[in-house]
Amino acid sequence: MHKIILLIDFSEEYTKNLLRGITRYSREHGPWVFCRMPALYRETIGIEGIVKWAKEWGAHGIFGQLYKVPETRRITEAGIALIAVDFRERLTGVPNITGGYFEAGRLGAEYFLKKGFRNFAFYGFRNIVWSRERAFGFEERIKKSGCTVEYFEHRNARSRELWFYKPSSLSNWLKSLPKPVALMACDDSQGQHITEACRHSGIRIPEEVAVLGVDNDETLCNLSDPPLSSIMLDTERAGFEAALLMDQLIRSKKTVARDIIVEPTQVFTRQSTDIYAANDKHIAAALKFIHQNIYANIRVTDVLKHLPLSRRALEKRFQQMTGLPVYKYIYNLRIEKFAEKLLETDKNINEIAFETGFSDCKNISRRFRILKGCTPNEYRKKHVIRND
Repeated sequence: MHKIILLIDFSEEYTKNLLRGITRYSREHGPWVFCRMPALYRETIGIEGIVKWAKEWGAHGIFGQLYKVPETRRITEAGIALIAVDFRERLTGVPNITGGYFEAGRLGAEYFLKKGFRNFAFYGFRNIVWSRERAFGFEERIKKSGCTVEYFEHRNARSRELWFYKPSSLSNWLKSLPKPVALMACDDSQGQHITEACRHSGIRIPEEVAVLGVDNDETLCNLSDPPLSSIMLDTERAGFEAALLMDQLIRSKKTVARDIIVEPTQVFTRQSTDIYAANDKHIAAALKFIHQNIYANIRVTDVLKHLPLSRRALEKRFQQMTGLPVYKYIYNLRIEKFAEKLLETDKNINEIAFETGFSDCKNISRRFRILKGCTPNEYRKKHVIRND
């Protein structure tokens, strides 16, 4: 029976989802015994005190949010298996539960570009890996579209002052941004900072500022006014894989620096981004029609019926705004909706294909692989933990 110390912040939804995956593995392959050690022990008794307590208890492994490589060495030198949970930076020499942060940033950028935005901003922390790399991924994709990103970054990740509820440099920055602007926050907590600062500054969401967070923490997202859209992560799956790796480390008594990656899956849309922001009113209307009718087998001719434009004018203006021809935009969006249903339901591939407007089910796997890099079944298996 493994004895595992959890030296992590238990208040965050991200961590809770990791623990769901870890405890599921322990139920299936254990039993394991867990010690929930408050993260403040890092500061109060220090790493020496943690190691001393772990040895007295007979701990086999630790999932820990740690600051520095010397802390990890002290734990592994004591014969205790360690998997670091991303806190500020990835740690070398040990496995990390880390994230596809660049990918999350690119996903956020793609989401806003599809809605027709041409003004972009990012809010986060320069000195924390998960924020910094999400910003890089976001900016990289935005620059490819010919646009730039405005930044507001502060350094204090755990400030106790509720400064974002008051007039501040953040509210001044928000007022200065060109409107409408698509703003990605590094996580849901910072996304709520933005919605509060906008509300107290009289900035309308989503009409002037559309706000997107990361983690899809339902409590935070629904506390936000208006409710916050957010990028979903396959955190529980990563927790399950991390527990498997911990089991292997304990049994082999060897340290293997193989990271567990928490991948972004899709965007959960709420009111904070429920808008199509093309400056061209006809293209905005086209985008709205496409998104509202994507589950029907719509074609470019259906879009044209609702616009006072020729096909040539529509195609030219639509490509300028979104970077894609109308038919390809519809096709790609339909694939995204197909991917969402793969994770949200247990329906088979043909049923989902029919629901999302694909009339030719035979080629769906080939089409899906072109955009997602894997088959629908592989995608579902990768991102969903099932209770078989």
